[in-house]
Amino acid sequence: MQRPIAILDSGVGGLTVVKEVMRQLPREKVIYFGDTARTPYGPRPADEVLRFTREIVDYLMQFKPKMIIIACNTATAVALEDIRSRVSIPVAGVINPGARAAINVSHTSVVGVIGTEGTIRSNAYETALKRIKPNIQVVSLACPKFVPLVEQGNFRSDETYETVLGSIGHLRELPMDTLILGCTHYPFLYETISEVMGRGVKLISSANETAREVSTILHESNRLSGGEEVPVHQFFCSGDPRMFKAIAQQWLGEQIELTPVVWQVPRIG
Repeated sequence: MQRPIAILDSGVGGLTVVKEVMRQLPREKVIYFGDTARTPYGPRPADEVLRFTREIVDYLMQFKPKMIIIACNTATAVALEDIRSRVSIPVAGVINPGARAAINVSHTSVVGVIGTEGTIRSNAYETALKRIKPNIQVVSLACPKFVPLVEQGNFRSDETYETVLGSIGHLRELPMDTLILGCTHYPFLYETISEVMGRGVKLISSANETAREVSTILHESNRLSGGEEVPVHQFFCSGDPRMFKAIAQQWLGEQIELTPVVWQVPRIG
């Protein structure tokens, strides 16, 4: 029986990682959990984000995954090392891959990071970037209005453009040439963010880089799926299944089977 890759997020944002995993590793089965009933995680206290992440991981472990991806920047910043200490399989986050990619493409060594309040407050990206390149200049900005737009399926509209412009338009005055989309929801707004920032700024999606890292980890640990079996992916959400399914099918470009989850997992902590 094929063991899946388990991917979790605060909502639909982690579907950006799912899409890249499905593209780069088409033989791998994916099980996804979007905690849409409790999104967004960004404004929540760290101990609450940690508890939610533990609950979801405990739920996903029943499917015997061979790897876990925390496809939420806020949860990665708060819970990655904790989850690694609790399970015996590889656990990947989305921060280090994005940081490495940004350093590889930046010529000015001035890198912007946009993310949720929790991610920016944690300084996780700045720490990861400066661990690799100590003299890099990092400009961090929380964009709390972005996740609600995505969760409502509002990717391209006048409202979306005005919201993005009002949130990050002033960053164009800085000498940055690279901007990390430090929330997996933000690639849904890629076109609008790119339009606002202009051609001179390279956008880094942590989703793309995370999928590459997952491929490397599975290869090095001899866990890649073989054979010609076509995987059947599974999707779970804790909130409105209709909105989740509509967004997922639009983003992934295919029909999905979705199981709504009424959250009754015992609270931890």
